[in-house]
Amino acid sequence: MNQQLRIEPVPFIDVVSQRRRLGNLIDQAVGRVLEHCHFINGPEVMQFEADLAAFSGAKHVVACASGTDALLMVLMAKGIGPGDAVICPTFTFCATGEVVALTGASPVFVDVDEVTFNMDIESLKRGIATAKRHGLKLKAVIPVDLFGQPADHDAIAAIAAEEGMFVLDDAAQSFGASYKGRRLGTCGLATATSFFPAKPLGCYGDGGAIFTDDANLAETLRSVRVHGQGSDKYDNVRLGLTARLDTMQAAILIEKLKIFDDEIAARQRVADRYAQGLADVVTVPAVAPFGNSTWAQYTIRLPAGTDRDAFAASLKAKGVPTAVYYVKSMHQQTAYRHYPAADGGLPVSEKLSTEVISLPMHAYLDAPTQQRVIDAVRAALA
Repeated sequence: MNQQLRIEPVPFIDVVSQRRRLGNLIDQAVGRVLEHCHFINGPEVMQFEADLAAFSGAKHVVACASGTDALLMVLMAKGIGPGDAVICPTFTFCATGEVVALTGASPVFVDVDEVTFNMDIESLKRGIATAKRHGLKLKAVIPVDLFGQPADHDAIAAIAAEEGMFVLDDAAQSFGASYKGRRLGTCGLATATSFFPAKPLGCYGDGGAIFTDDANLAETLRSVRVHGQGSDKYDNVRLGLTARLDTMQAAILIEKLKIFDDEIAARQRVADRYAQGLADVVTVPAVAPFGNSTWAQYTIRLPAGTDRDAFAASLKAKGVPTAVYYVKSMHQQTAYRHYPAADGGLPVSEKLSTEVISLPMHAYLDAPTQQRVIDAVRAALA
């Protein structure tokens, strides 16, 4: 009786190979924390913040418990609340709009550019008009550097300045990328990122950080991070959170940051191979000339009329995993349907939600394995 050969699956995100590369360095880093037992606000947290500041060029870094907390902490520190409008792209993970709603403010959803998937400038202008029509106070805009590449920050900042809004950059997927020659972390009033394990720089649990050049904001953020604490833990001067990055994760991230530049370069090589192997059969992602990408995801658009579910099933049968970011844009989701959307609708985001699919992407995707993915894609579309 013939037995079917087992197909070894391609890792969608390969944390195992990275763990193997780092070897005893991670064990030693964790061991040092176990020796000193300062599991909250241990010395590694301050060291990691300093390392992030040096890497990004930001003057102040506040590590925290997640990328969602990073976004929420900035809005809380700035006193965002009921009656306020915060402009967000709809084609993104729900955390971007969720944090606005949690403050009692209103997210106002705008469309994205069809090529870069980042905030569309004309839709941003229409979203501002929509917010005004609803009687909301314009307070902030949250551009998202989606899938690893930066939004057009100068254009967004100029519009925000005209309307008296601050910019909070959601770089949850893009830390390590650059905009016009400078690392993300210095665009806008503040930048928030995530160290969720699947991110380009990921820890072994949840983690995040906020970057800012504003010393007063950084001081307020450190208070918000620990219950709104003032001079001591029984002097709480504002509402806050339990949003600390634990020492163990900081120790792990210190080691990972040391090889991060090399991993970004490796991800670019993977993206280049995909573009070379697939550009004639699918719409491959394009990076705007003002930046570079960390390639958190490699997201293609399928040809019109392609059955995406059948395409994914065909790849899965060959051991190639896929994922769809995002099956529904935020304004299409139950929890967010009642919030305002930019005048003229959000047609690009709605179209992308039906066409996009992401392929395996990580720094350890070697050429022969990647060729399996490319061949599977081409076969599924033949």
